[in-house]
Amino acid sequence: MAKVKIPENKVQELKDLCKKFDNEPGELINVLHGAQGMFGYLPAEVQEIVADEMNVSVAHVYGVVTFYSFFSMLPKGKHPISICMGTACYVRGAEKVLDEFKRHLEVKVGETTPDGKFSLSCLRCVGACGLAPVVTIGERVYGRVSPEDVRGILEEY
Repeated sequence: MAKVKIPENKVQELKDLCKKFDNEPGELINVLHGAQGMFGYLPAEVQEIVADEMNVSVAHVYGVVTFYSFFSMLPKGKHPISICMGTACYVRGAEKVLDEFKRHLEVKVGETTPDGKFSLSCLRCVGACGLAPVVTIGERVYGRVSPEDVRGILEEY
């Protein structure tokens, strides 16, 4: 994977974020959350700066990033799509909805479309089980989604 060049002003912004949390190792998740907000994802270069500033190992930072599904080491699309695969959604056909998104976007789970517009992921539970199957695109929630709805949903973007 190619090395990501982080502009100097962004490096300073990231260091300032760490300082905001007193470079306290116990605040690592908060710092990573903020860093992902800044960059959209957490490439190795960002993880290295955070580790250095917070005086923890890069392996520790990587462990946290890979443990929590919220964090991503790959850039997400402008419109990140997540299909809920919790029990209620799965039972009501979420897998068929996912297959339809994969077919229309021509990407696999975890990938981003070549134009950077959409990325596709799955998650465990949105907490809207009464609306199963549920799809989120950014902050927007779509309920009772059927495979036939996918094209129309994508056309909104």
